[in-house]
Amino acid sequence: MENTRRQFIKKIGSVSIAFATTGPVFVSGQGFSVETLENRLNKEEVNSWLEVLENRRVRIFTGKLELGQGIRTAIMQMAAEELDTSLDLIEVHMAETGVTPDEGFTAASMSIETSAMSVRQAAASAREIILKIAAKKWELPVSELNLKDGRVTGQNKEVYLHEILEGKQIDGAVDSSVAVKGKTVRKYVGQPIPRKDIEAMVRGEQIFVQDLRFPGMLHARVVHPPSYTSKIVSVNAAQIEELPSLVKMVRKGSFIGVLAEKEYEAISLAQKVNSLVTWDRSSVLPDQNELKSYLKSLPVEEKVQENHGNAESVLATSDRKLEASFFKPYLMHAANGPSCAVAFFKNDKLQIWSHCQGAYPLRRTIAKLMEMPEDSVNVKAVPGSGCFGHNGANDVATEAALLAREYPGRHIRLQWSRDDENRWEPFGTAMIADLQASLNADGKIAAWKCDVWSDGHSNRPNENPNTLLPSFFLEKDYGHPGIGYRGGAWRNAAPYYTIPNLKVDSHMFQGPLRISSLRSLGTYTNIFAIESFMDELAEKAGKDPFQFRLEHSEDPRAIECIKELQPKVEGLKLKDNEGLGIAFSRYKNATSYCAMAAKVYVNRANGKVRVEKLWAVVEAGETINPDGLKNQVEGGMIQSASWALLEEVKFDNTHITSLDWATYPILRFPDTPEVEVEIIDRVEEPAVGAGEASMAPTTAAIANAVYNACGVRIRSLPITKELLKSKR
Repeated sequence: MENTRRQFIKKIGSVSIAFATTGPVFVSGQGFSVETLENRLNKEEVNSWLEVLENRRVRIFTGKLELGQGIRTAIMQMAAEELDTSLDLIEVHMAETGVTPDEGFTAASMSIETSAMSVRQAAASAREIILKIAAKKWELPVSELNLKDGRVTGQNKEVYLHEILEGKQIDGAVDSSVAVKGKTVRKYVGQPIPRKDIEAMVRGEQIFVQDLRFPGMLHARVVHPPSYTSKIVSVNAAQIEELPSLVKMVRKGSFIGVLAEKEYEAISLAQKVNSLVTWDRSSVLPDQNELKSYLKSLPVEEKVQENHGNAESVLATSDRKLEASFFKPYLMHAANGPSCAVAFFKNDKLQIWSHCQGAYPLRRTIAKLMEMPEDSVNVKAVPGSGCFGHNGANDVATEAALLAREYPGRHIRLQWSRDDENRWEPFGTAMIADLQASLNADGKIAAWKCDVWSDGHSNRPNENPNTLLPSFFLEKDYGHPGIGYRGGAWRNAAPYYTIPNLKVDSHMFQGPLRISSLRSLGTYTNIFAIESFMDELAEKAGKDPFQFRLEHSEDPRAIECIKELQPKVEGLKLKDNEGLGIAFSRYKNATSYCAMAAKVYVNRANGKVRVEKLWAVVEAGETINPDGLKNQVEGGMIQSASWALLEEVKFDNTHITSLDWATYPILRFPDTPEVEVEIIDRVEEPAVGAGEASMAPTTAAIANAVYNACGVRIRSLPITKELLKSKR
């Protein structure tokens, strides 16, 4: 076939890593072709999204990565539906520079809305193009032809796709006017197709980048400094050179890495080298016990984000007014598998395997940091063990790349330790939401004012080397990455309710810890605050929490979501110290709907909270895979319960002290609540993502349930034993 990706991959000397039943993942073994396909990848063209293979299969290309959201399966369903082809004949190639379209980052619950819908329309367009080719060849009307399982048939004629294409690919534009079958046929779309990679994970088969192994591969470790701003004062190079098992030590400014034949040797060498390095430890972090007041004391960028009516005036004259301040601490991603990458450098070409969220953005940024042409760097995204946003994946990939260039011709595998991961990953920022609201004579909200204090919510690598951890310690000064993406701070800060007078102000600070994107961004804090406050206002108005929310809702989809939840928990018999709470949100105030209820038990003797059950009703427009959607929502509910009850990044005046699962506890299996999820499927509506829909209302519902159980209003997370015990 002419100019196929497969030929391209052959040219760069690829090997196929048989990653269990998830389908083959093609990764480059060694060597490169000067030619890349990137410049010919046009998202408006069908052949940028799919390729007909000679074995009857169709390969789909997506710029998104499987992060656990089930996008590989959803995309297969989309393609299979439009091509009327068995799922077994569809394979998916994910996120690789020069091979798949550049779709930026896999983030913000956008995989279904963007990539999956692009694949759907491209596959539908491909179907029509193929039928027209066959019709012309056989001189038959398209209406008499059928495309199924990789064959076109009609009037006793039959031909495979690759045969009718005569060795070429489908040449044509994606036609948005072509009707998609997924809205009507729904043979595959809308069905609970299970993810094949789950079984492979359970069996311990090769799935993740941490599993990658290459012949002759070296293992690496980086000697990380004691604080964000530490620099090397001195190195005992003579003793380091005498260390047994050391293949090479690489030093570039205050960046130090070691290479060894075996992983344990690399770990031991890094510890020994660290003992032979003297660091400047001048960095000083604030007193964590005073963090909230410290953050409010920082210089801020202030901006009015939303303003209608006259909230401040109404609040000033109201005699039925409430105000409260809510706080969320720094949170870490806490992935089960510490970040890992493999890099290979030869003949001025660099190949990287990474569990990053954006192959192209990482390539652009690493190329700039290493002062290499972009087309000399190839990044292949491979799933990692756990991803909830911008974790250490990009950093460890960059470190591996820096080390690989200093030792060409052999694959360099670098995996962070738990200590590395917890100390150096970018955290979800601490936030403060101060709320004021007033009620009118009818017990409805007359005015609402919100002031949000937050650091940025994304410092992803997008051509700025200072977003990559190694840039902190190299000789060249790349500067501080700054606040970064601000929009996440006021995401969902305006209540999704009808309020005549509303004002939202943002106060953006640059905080003391390294931050970037964590699942749901600022929505988590804002909905925790809003939905807690809604319960307080409902109580002040003397109304039931369900009734109060419905009285302020005009969107019929929101109303249905809340009403579907109500009978699941109404009339529930609660024992002593048990409580029930509810919450609602529409993610980004524009995508998926989620109504949530939580039942908790509060042990007033020891202050421990047990979340006994969570109920969710979710509506994400057209449902592509109800099983996948449920999995996403359930995972969000459980992770949110963990955030609410346990998680908080701790630090001293130098650096992070939450270094392991003892100092950064997460919810364990015995404490995992029962979860129940109901989906409202609206086939007529666009499909939207729901991966981050359940995080925020879950914690809000838990906080409201705690109040219902024991009368303690939660305004600061996590819900600590000390807080509950102190208010007995």
